[in-house]
Amino acid sequence: MKTFTRTSLAALLFGLASQAAQAELPGMRGTQHFGFTVPDRQAAVDFFVEVIGCEAFFTIGPFGPFEDDWMTENLDVHPDATIPAAHLVRCGNGTNLEIFEYTAPDQRTEQPRNSDIGGHHIAFYVDDMDAAVDYLEARDVEVLGTPKTFTEGPMEGLSWVYFMAPWGMQLEMVSVPHGMGYEADTGSRLWDPRF
Repeated sequence: MKTFTRTSLAALLFGLASQAAQAELPGMRGTQHFGFTVPDRQAAVDFFVEVIGCEAFFTIGPFGPFEDDWMTENLDVHPDATIPAAHLVRCGNGTNLEIFEYTAPDQRTEQPRNSDIGGHHIAFYVDDMDAAVDYLEARDVEVLGTPKTFTEGPMEGLSWVYFMAPWGMQLEMVSVPHGMGYEADTGSRLWDPRF
């Protein structure tokens, strides 16, 4: 019979609790879309299609103004907010992007930084990091610094660099041509757009 130390028992219980937590949302299969708001929806769609290479699908809207509190009740925004339009695009073998344009009396127009609560970025997988950086720079897209590669730890082998959308949203490129370090320790895998 195997005996457990307090540490190993705690790790086992944490692992079981984590597995149970992963199964609590009935029928969950994965991420269907990532939504975000931009100052000019059409300019953002054009950037994702013409520069990044995404495929535009369709536009929905307008929504509002409503005479009741539908916007607050359903979207947790100002009751007088409107959505002139939202557009759905898909970028390669990845989740869909739902690009919103809003108006609201209390709308904040400053982009959140990664360090802000609600800060975010979208990472695009590329096969050749150097070629992708050259491509963006040739199109006057601001690339932040130069690509970095993790040389140890669970992300060993991953190269990354941030770049900026024309409206100030942070985006990222990543490349993992030979896998990541964590793969040596588990048979489970993070989702990867290559597969």
